[in-house]
Amino acid sequence: MITGREMAGTRITNLQNVKQPPLLQPPQRTTAGQGAVQMRIKTSQTSGDRLSQSKSMVLQESDLPQKPVELKGENLNVAKISESGKKQRKNWTSMWTVLTSDQLLFYKDRQQETSLKPGGKIDMVQLCGALIEWTTEKSSRKNVFQVTTNTGSEYLLQTDNYSTANKWYDGVKKAIDSSTKADGGFPLRKSNSTDYLPRHSSLPGYGSASPSAKQRNPVNRRSINMFGSSKLKHSASDSADKNGVKNRLKKFIIRRPSMKTLQEKGLIKDRVFGCHLLTLCQREGTTVPKFVRVCVEAVDKRGLEVDGIYRVSGNLATIQKLRFLVDQEEDLDLDNNQWEDIHVVTGALKMFFRELPEPLFPFRFFQPFVEAVKIKESKQKMQAVKKLIQQLPKPNQDTMKLLFSHLHRLLKFSRQNLMSTQSIGIVFGPTLMWPELDAGNMAVNMVYQNQIVEFILIETQEIFDLNRN
Repeated sequence: MITGREMAGTRITNLQNVKQPPLLQPPQRTTAGQGAVQMRIKTSQTSGDRLSQSKSMVLQESDLPQKPVELKGENLNVAKISESGKKQRKNWTSMWTVLTSDQLLFYKDRQQETSLKPGGKIDMVQLCGALIEWTTEKSSRKNVFQVTTNTGSEYLLQTDNYSTANKWYDGVKKAIDSSTKADGGFPLRKSNSTDYLPRHSSLPGYGSASPSAKQRNPVNRRSINMFGSSKLKHSASDSADKNGVKNRLKKFIIRRPSMKTLQEKGLIKDRVFGCHLLTLCQREGTTVPKFVRVCVEAVDKRGLEVDGIYRVSGNLATIQKLRFLVDQEEDLDLDNNQWEDIHVVTGALKMFFRELPEPLFPFRFFQPFVEAVKIKESKQKMQAVKKLIQQLPKPNQDTMKLLFSHLHRLLKFSRQNLMSTQSIGIVFGPTLMWPELDAGNMAVNMVYQNQIVEFILIETQEIFDLNRN
């Protein structure tokens, strides 16, 4: 006779042998980054004990265990650009590279890997807690990716073959992910410091497949620290940090003074070099820039007899210093000892004309002057050139008159300074005029530029009516 207890046991055994149908899952949102959810097991323990022993979390694809990839040796170009946060000179070297589950090993050549003696020196890069990313800013080479260790050392790896570079990038990234997760999310720390480096887009969960297409996981994961107490402590919110930065930037922009205010306070001043001639003259209330007038007076005073005046170049560093002072509108005294070399003054004057946005001979007058200088009859040529100069804007006309009058006086000392009309034309031709679009032959244009300056220099008195003054 079968008792009730035996019948109950038989039913339970039969039920256990029956294949259970799959549980119906409630419909879930298709939001990116969602995965399987572990069920929390309810026990008779206290709520605090249950909370400390159970975990409820969202699994990402990157949380799934990945099999570390080990790559056999291959020649890669390697450059170490930082050692524990200190920058180093970038020197590319072909290294025999080997990838293990948690290290990158760099050998001088393949033979060193097999014949390395115990204690031999090789460069080992620890991948636990490291960063990896494609980069186009650190090198002009193609297929370059950077590995940054948790102590701040930086390595660039490169190969001309894209598939090879991509293979190594993927292998190193998987090794970083695997070794970092195995160590519990090793943080990046500066060498000999308690400061931690910021996480990067190449950390686990933020992978990129190629240098041309970097992917970013849109889900911000929150780390949960489990303590012995019953409370869960969350890390600081990334979004809160971003909002704080945005708010500080907004406040800075709102408080930032306008350009007009900075100019009124003298913190930002309008430049002299590189400023349009008409704009500069209007600002100074004259038709000849003050800097041009001061330089011409200095050369007239102590440079007319100097050998190679305007042809010999002055010290570029000193010329740049003079330019800086002029742009800052500081009081300029060319009789000061630091401007004793007259070639510095002439070099700065030529630089001023070269850096004009539109040359002393305006663009629209370039071709008319070329056509005028082609006229064979001298008187007609002079009249044509004179007519064109009279059509120039007042600042261009007056500045040209001052400059050519000065150069005409300089020719009177040609025996001492060894400067001829032709040599002055060669110096000032491309300095005072050039076409807006140099579509023609540059050499031909330069010939006409020199000829125009030479002709005006020869006919200065007639063109500018200097005899009447």
